[in-house]
Amino acid sequence: MSSTLSPAARLLPLLLFFWILSGCAASEQVAAPADPPPADTTPSETTAAPEPDETDDAAPLFDGAPDDWYLLDPEEAAFPGVSADRAYATLLQGKAPKKTVVVAVIDSGIDIEHDDLDDNLWTNEDEVPGNGLDDDANGYVDDVHGWNFIGGPGGEQVEFDTFEVTRELARLEPVYGEADPATLSGAARAEYDYYLEVKQAYEEVRAQYQQNLANITGAVQAVGQAHAMLAQHFGTEDYTMDQVAALDTSDQMLGRAREIMLYLAQVGVDREELARQQKSIENRLNYGLNLDFDPRPLVGDDYGDASERVYGNNDVAGPDPFHGTHVAGIIAAERGNGLGLDGIAPSARIMVLRAVPDGDERDKDVANAIRYAVDNGADIINMSFGKDFSPQKAAVDAAVRHAEANGVLLVHGAGNDGEDIDVSRNYPTRYYADEAEVATWIEVGASSWEGPEMLAAPFSNYGKQNVDLFAPGVSIYSTVPDQGFDRADGTSMAAPVVSGVAALVMAYYPELTAVQVRDVLMRSAVPYAGQMVVRPGTEGEPVDFAALSRTGGLVNAYAALQLAAEVAGQ
Repeated sequence: MSSTLSPAARLLPLLLFFWILSGCAASEQVAAPADPPPADTTPSETTAAPEPDETDDAAPLFDGAPDDWYLLDPEEAAFPGVSADRAYATLLQGKAPKKTVVVAVIDSGIDIEHDDLDDNLWTNEDEVPGNGLDDDANGYVDDVHGWNFIGGPGGEQVEFDTFEVTRELARLEPVYGEADPATLSGAARAEYDYYLEVKQAYEEVRAQYQQNLANITGAVQAVGQAHAMLAQHFGTEDYTMDQVAALDTSDQMLGRAREIMLYLAQVGVDREELARQQKSIENRLNYGLNLDFDPRPLVGDDYGDASERVYGNNDVAGPDPFHGTHVAGIIAAERGNGLGLDGIAPSARIMVLRAVPDGDERDKDVANAIRYAVDNGADIINMSFGKDFSPQKAAVDAAVRHAEANGVLLVHGAGNDGEDIDVSRNYPTRYYADEAEVATWIEVGASSWEGPEMLAAPFSNYGKQNVDLFAPGVSIYSTVPDQGFDRADGTSMAAPVVSGVAALVMAYYPELTAVQVRDVLMRSAVPYAGQMVVRPGTEGEPVDFAALSRTGGLVNAYAALQLAAEVAGQ
């Protein structure tokens, strides 16, 4: 669940919204809140900047960041980007990459037909597409661009799945639901205590989602009423926000409708987005927290056998590849082709590994996706997902050891619960069960484009010991399915920013090991020690940005390439 915003964090924009409904007079102007509404970064949700009609005398209502803010240089622009454009214009001008870096994206799937991605996909040259044979004898038939570990042999797809806390409670409830703890000892008593912990976590999460659904349902109804009133007033449902802003009325209800719609425009949300948020929360209650729901039989594997490697299918897009497509574009969207955005490392090739449903990923699938990536030549593995429980951690640990031993860099988003992950759980983790640390692991928090006090995204997890650095993760514009482009928020976006910078360094300095590349990114991070920011997950508690990660800094492509040249002796 930590790959998405916690219910509490997601509730923030709704609280602001309901403040308007309950206390804002019709004659008052609505000010945009300090933070844009955090958006869930699951495949079904995104936060898009609205595109109101512009005229010569009316500025856009959404006064946010430009689409490419995260690529800009903080010394040359007003945004704390990663200086990728500066690096291309100076350090890399006239130079060709020395290596094609393969970045495995373990995610929800990717739209491999997107015009801004289709030329930058990893292709298994030893596989003959569509012949129904395992030409390279790696166990996977027609794995041309990667593999889908949550698909069935007949083309079935797992779209929704439960949360791990739900699966654990469903496993333990029949054993311990009626147990008398006084009769238990040893391992049984320890597991009973674990059961109580799981049950409490499940009940808390379910209560939060139920409250969220009630709130957003009210918001959807209020917005629908406001829209209906404005449509009636203007005589069309296609009125513009400029028309709404210019509306001068003494009708209190019509004035309230005006304020509601202007508020939504200012924070970058429309009626369709609210409906998507509502549907997403309903899905989590209907599927993610449903103790009786189990889609796993669709896959056809022996789920209890964590050592099983070969199952799934070669449909790497899946039923909803929004999230993975967005992640892939940040890393390697084609550069200079006139389409939506320029990827940070367009010379990289994206290996597609589908293992993340709408719900929590399963340890077995994550472990096998990591192994597939390593065994098929990935240099970097991007992991924009996470959860609070990991019952098959041993299988994931073994796969991570395999990646570390083969010099593969693992980049993981820290999660979006606004929590200190030095003290709260977040899996997968940089630590093995024996507490040894993975030498090729980078844990990434999300930073924002807004003023200095909001440098840390309000939803981002953090940790002086467990988070290495921060990267842009708010209002990130990237590729989405069906030839689209859109904005999304989350550490899910921050992780591929770091993967892209790492791929850029590896492409031009291939002699550096994964451990050295990690060290380069850490040491070259732009420090913000002394900058007081709002601690994520709070309503304004100040904290030194340096206290939120090991480096206290933001990843920077320009600085990383400069340091890489020094380390490589060039």
